[in-house]
Amino acid sequence: MQTDELPPGDPPFETPFEWIGGEARIAALVERFYDLMDLEPDYAALRAAHGSDLNQARQRLSWFLCGWMGGPEHYTERFGHPRLRMRHMPFSIGLAERDQWLACMDQAMQETGVDDRLRRRLNSSFFQTADWMRNRGQPQ
Repeated sequence: MQTDELPPGDPPFETPFEWIGGEARIAALVERFYDLMDLEPDYAALRAAHGSDLNQARQRLSWFLCGWMGGPEHYTERFGHPRLRMRHMPFSIGLAERDQWLACMDQAMQETGVDDRLRRRLNSSFFQTADWMRNRGQPQ
């Protein structure tokens, strides 16, 4: 067994929402994610894609992650199905933006104390979604 795998049997919590610590912990994660985007030069391309005001993005990502992780469906209650790819089509998303989003989220998870096993699981899911969101630099 690799060290990043959980032992066989039930996961430690019923949902990632419970595992991460609920809505307040997701909100803290999202706040740190967007703070890092503003602070770290390594995330400049990602930050440039978000426009001048991050308040709406902060709220929507927090709502989305709550439901996506198995908690309250705040996002879908307000906006319906997330339709992530469609909603992100107006933005140019290539390899740099994908990789910066993933690195920024991983850093935010580490800095907000997300359990390492959960962080690795989330990173895997985030990669699949972020790669699917690319709308330029696609393989031919």
